[in-house]
Amino acid sequence: MAWMRTVTGRLKSDYRYSGSVVYNNFPWPTPTEEQKAKIEETAQAILDARALYPDSSLADLYDETTMPPELRKAHQQNDKAVMQAYGFDVKTMTESSCVAELMKLYQKLTEAK
Repeated sequence: MAWMRTVTGRLKSDYRYSGSVVYNNFPWPTPTEEQKAKIEETAQAILDARALYPDSSLADLYDETTMPPELRKAHQQNDKAVMQAYGFDVKTMTESSCVAELMKLYQKLTEAK
């Protein structure tokens, strides 16, 4: 989300998603098989946590003030697994330092072309 907030455009105050700007330019990590398995496990935990609330919409589930604790924890674990796949220091990484590191990776990708 930090990447999206940095590179996407806006229409009024709403984000304007674009596959060619936001997603096609995203610098993906190259995780090990162990890291892939951990990311898959934590992603499944997110789906499992959502399934606990079949009558809730995504808007309900992702309301910052009422997000179910098991869903929040599942996302935190997934974030940690993905950050580890990038080799980022999970304990010290902030949103702005994460974006800075992603931009460095993006720069390397564009220089290689």
